[in-house]
Amino acid sequence: MGFQQGLSGLNAAAKNLDVIGNNVANVNTVGFKGSRAEFADIYASTFGTASNIAGIGAKVTTIAQQFSQGNTTSTNNPLDIAITGNGFFRMQDRSGSISYARNGQFQLDKDGYIVNNGQFLTGWGVDQGTGIFLEGSTPEPIQLQFANIGARSTGGSGVTGAGLNLGANLNASDKVINDPTNATAPGPAFSSTDPTTYNYSTSATVFDSLGVAHTQTLYFRKQDPAGGGAVGSWDVYYSLDGKDVNSNGTLAPTAGTRLKGEMSFDANGKFVDYSSNIATPGATAAATDDWFEIVSGPTGIDNGSNGLNFQLFFNKSTQFGSPYNVNTLTQDGYTDGVLTGISVSKEGVVQGRYSNGQSRNVAKVVLSTFTNPQGLQPLGDNRWAESFGSGQPLTNGPGQGNTGFLQAAAVEDSNIDLTSELVNLITAQRNYQANAQTVKAQDTILQTIVNLR
Repeated sequence: MGFQQGLSGLNAAAKNLDVIGNNVANVNTVGFKGSRAEFADIYASTFGTASNIAGIGAKVTTIAQQFSQGNTTSTNNPLDIAITGNGFFRMQDRSGSISYARNGQFQLDKDGYIVNNGQFLTGWGVDQGTGIFLEGSTPEPIQLQFANIGARSTGGSGVTGAGLNLGANLNASDKVINDPTNATAPGPAFSSTDPTTYNYSTSATVFDSLGVAHTQTLYFRKQDPAGGGAVGSWDVYYSLDGKDVNSNGTLAPTAGTRLKGEMSFDANGKFVDYSSNIATPGATAAATDDWFEIVSGPTGIDNGSNGLNFQLFFNKSTQFGSPYNVNTLTQDGYTDGVLTGISVSKEGVVQGRYSNGQSRNVAKVVLSTFTNPQGLQPLGDNRWAESFGSGQPLTNGPGQGNTGFLQAAAVEDSNIDLTSELVNLITAQRNYQANAQTVKAQDTILQTIVNLR
């Protein structure tokens, strides 16, 4: 019987060497999970007393996958993604078959899909109307659009408070503009080309419906109470691309009444109101805002756009006794843009960045977890398939359940400890040699018996 025990030991030791060798071979494989050979003894039967039952060898009962966390290594690729937790990337091939992976070395294919070895990374899409992720829906391959995102005119977002927002401090200590030859006489008429006729000016870039940029300049002139002006009030004049703006939405040199606004502040320097003489303001949303309008065509913007029509918001402005300063100057328009970059947050939000400074949420990566990940069926290429032993996947967003979070521009290294594996290799080699010695000893005994006379 010694042959059987020795041969079973050789077979088990050989399989153990195979497992260790595979671990060592994949020490540099991103997302690789090592395995361990698990052994059991073999008995011919269960009859007889415990003291006279001889075992007949050993066997490998299972090769158990080890899903411990590997170290993470930073990279320069924003689409390299490491999972810090128990989740698996949910992958889909062109036929719709689903597999699972820990290897986060992703790239964009020619169609804008995020892929790894021809497998599509899946996630939840975004409702383009609300911007809300479609969580709970069936995950789909994530695709970024290479096409330009369209332009949007200033004030065209449809969001409350959209338009041009200016928050500036107008110095309460500033003097009014008087006649330089007679301090008690009214000052010269405003002229956008004469800096002595206004106190301050500031410019902002605004966009028409075609995404064409225009320079809008605002001029502030302190009112003179002695000349009929109000205390704590400022006149506001406008030009667009160097042309004075008229109240009917036309631009100089077209004749018309100059567009003029008025900002007022209380005794504490807080903004009170703004109004203007614009001819067609539309519906004013509140007393703290008003409209700015430029018509399209030969008398306004002659480029085929819809002109400019947006609200002005000055409610963040103040009139304190400190120097003039612009604290806030924002607007919601932009020109068209092309995709220039991609980012992935730790919660799995995939965002595209565009050349016009805009960004768009594209999708949310999903992660799957299993009751028994050791029961997953290895497929090769760092992928696994669901099996009866693993149980069905539970799919969530990163950070939900026990999926873990994502780390962009990083990969998860193999979880193999090379030093430990080399020690295991030496032990397995000695085990194999010892079992070979058992077979050799049995052969010697048999030769002795054969040679008996």
